[in-house]
Amino acid sequence: MRKALVVGINAYPNAPLQACINDAISISQVLEAHGDGGPNFGVKLLTSPSETITRARLKGEIESLFSGYPDIALLYFSGHGTINSFGGYIVTPDFQKYDEGVSMDEILGAANRSKAKDKVVVLDCCHSGAFGSPTTSSSNVAQLSEGLSVLTASRDSESAFEINGSGVFTALVVNALQGGAADLRGHITPGSIYAYVDQALGPWDQRPIFKTNVTRFTSLRTIRPPVPPEKLRKLVEYFPSPQDEHKLDPSYEFTAGNDPVKVPILQDLQKFASVGLVVPVGEEFMYFAAMNSKSCRLTALGFQYWRMVSDKLV
Repeated sequence: MRKALVVGINAYPNAPLQACINDAISISQVLEAHGDGGPNFGVKLLTSPSETITRARLKGEIESLFSGYPDIALLYFSGHGTINSFGGYIVTPDFQKYDEGVSMDEILGAANRSKAKDKVVVLDCCHSGAFGSPTTSSSNVAQLSEGLSVLTASRDSESAFEINGSGVFTALVVNALQGGAADLRGHITPGSIYAYVDQALGPWDQRPIFKTNVTRFTSLRTIRPPVPPEKLRKLVEYFPSPQDEHKLDPSYEFTAGNDPVKVPILQDLQKFASVGLVVPVGEEFMYFAAMNSKSCRLTALGFQYWRMVSDKLV
């Protein structure tokens, strides 16, 4: 039970957009399946001008998204956003002054009331950073129920940009979901997506905002891990304690010793080194550490995964 409502609106009277439908389609496609092709989210895609998306309809769809008891309920919106003295809004094509669309406070309320184990809201619109700081509370503190994560394209005072037919923010989110934000087990989380987007934006004026209140690990998508789980589990075999160094010698290297036991170990250690889990001691490369009878040790990241293996989380 993983469901997603993905909305992209281009057709605004007197203020049309170009990239929002493309962005919504890209998000829906990447969410529908994991990296191995297995089913992921059940996605409902709404786009305008293909469909009539009124305030009333969008409110109903959002209420339906957060109903029931799904494992994850995810809302993605790409379109116009606005902010006034009453708060932030995602704008619908039937907007009017003082009734611009669906209030971000209303969406927050629906998400906070939801019985879904995890709720995720992703907004690619101007002023989207207003989400999660309700004006009704007279507070700048985000009020999120347990299990709710919010990722927005910009601060509440900023615009969100389009370039080359795509929103800058959404293009990065799609890249993150395709694997750019995956950990070594192949999992992609809301937090890792934010970290990827935040680092990749560089000099762009808009800055993403991430707010969360979670107590459990939430994976939005998985890809084929760069290190297979059966290989990762060997960390505790090669390093009985995280402070241990693994002693090497020339027989570990295929061209020098061709030891049928040690050569595969060095191959594993070299793979660990390539993803930042292991570093040679006193040498720049694992090859020279073996040829010069040096050793290798876990990095801080390697210790993290050693602990996960030790706790049987891998």
